[in-house]
Amino acid sequence: LPEVPTMAVEKVFVYNNTSIVQDEILAHRLGLIPIRADPRLFEYRNQGDEEGTEIDTLQFQLKIKCSRNPQAAKESSDPNELYFNHKVYSKHMTWVPLGNQTDLFPDADFRPVHDDILIALLRPGQEIDVLMHCVKGIGKDHAKFSPVATASYRLLPDITLLQPVEDEAAEMLQKCFSPGVIEIQNIKGKKVARVANARLDTFSREVFRHEGLKNLVRLARVRNHFIFSVESTGILPPDVLVSEAIKILMGKCQRFLNELDSVPME
Repeated sequence: LPEVPTMAVEKVFVYNNTSIVQDEILAHRLGLIPIRADPRLFEYRNQGDEEGTEIDTLQFQLKIKCSRNPQAAKESSDPNELYFNHKVYSKHMTWVPLGNQTDLFPDADFRPVHDDILIALLRPGQEIDVLMHCVKGIGKDHAKFSPVATASYRLLPDITLLQPVEDEAAEMLQKCFSPGVIEIQNIKGKKVARVANARLDTFSREVFRHEGLKNLVRLARVRNHFIFSVESTGILPPDVLVSEAIKILMGKCQRFLNELDSVPME
């Protein structure tokens, strides 16, 4: 979460903004738009460097103006019909290569991860003209650099049936768990419950509300089996994020070991 780097808008140069959105709010909204650019292709920008270079900066332009639609029906009140460009989306951001970036990244498609992120609303005559500098950073410095929407882990559920559960009790047991956890089999004309996939359980503990079932089931967790859930913002795939995070963790461990080796023993 805090140390896998990404590219995000850091500086916004406002040449013209006559929309209702203030410059500061506009810059903040632009900063939170995830940019589809592999951060491993870029270097960190040096502190105090205002211009940036092709190896540490991505440049985007957003230039759009709202106008009336002369073909719109007079009785219409729908802004989508009355105006052109009245909604400013992330798809209106265009990449402006810096230096020799067209040669460095001939097949690059640098753009926002999603095209339909709403940035601002305009009315006829209003316009936005800004230039953005995207730099490499980490979530520890600002949340806009975080590569994931959520990251969490849980222990693997362990569900054990202490006694055979049959017929109506089996059907009731199945309803107490998430779909797919309990399976009902037909054995010699009887409906018998069995644990099909404990991994799908959410530990709702619903089974303990039923007097006839709560003593038939034991719920536990496998203490050495972790299930990680990583939801990417789309900048990098989850498997790449996890591998990059592990590399960072390994680097920290190595630095710690080097520090221990450098401390003289008394």
